[in-house]
Order: sequence, then C-alpha cells, then structure tokens
Amino acid sequence: QVQVVESGGGLVQPGGSLRLSCATSGSIFSSSAMYWYRQAPGKQRELVASISTGGMPNYTDSVKGRFTISRDNAKNTVLLQMNSLEPEDTAVYYCKVVQSGVSMYGNLYAYDYWGQGTQVTVSS
Repeated sequence: QVQVVESGGGLVQPGGSLRLSCATSGSIFSSSAMYWYRQAPGKQRELVASISTGGMPNYTDSVKGRFTISRDNAKNTVLLQMNSLEPEDTAVYYCKVVQSGVSMYGNLYAYDYWGQGTQVTVSS
C-alpha cells in the first residue's frame, strides 16, 4: 500500500513562512507527478502547485512568486516552500501523488494517492 505523509503545517503570522513536506514510497516516486492542493473551510479543494517527474513546476495564480515547489528524488520527497503568507492561505494542505506509466500490455495507467492533510493557519 502506498503511503503519502505530509508534515510542516502550523500557525504563522501574516508575512511569515512555512515549508511543507510530502514523502511517499521510493518505488513510485520517480514515476510520479506530485501535487499540492488546499481546502479552506466552506470552500472547494483547489490545486496550489504541481511538479512533473522531470521537475517542471506549475502554480495557481494566487501563489505565484510566493510559493515554490521542488522535489528531492534522493529522499522521495516533495517540498512546498511558502513565503509571504496571507490569511487567505489558511487551509488544510493535501499532497497528491499521481503514478503513471505504461503497462506490460502497452496501456497507459495513472493511480492517485492522497495524504491526510496538514493544517496551515495564517493569523496574527
């Protein structure tokens, strides 16, 4: 069973920084794109950032210039560095692993795995 474990959430003042970490099984990490989502109370879950197997990052507009996603293939970990945090960033942050490839029969496949989430609260 694939485990996805997030860490690094907490309480921070506006303008502060946090770094989230997401670790998963080493056997699938290299073939997996990694995603960070967040869900604020009363709102839908939204995609925050993603990084491809080749290290190409993408961000939602509201976090561009403030958040940085990176992957450490040696540690099977993806990081989300969050700077200049705002109260609007308050949410539960979830990591998603999308393992994809080609089966022995030539069929494309993709499997999603989610973590349990970590709370980020930005408040004075």
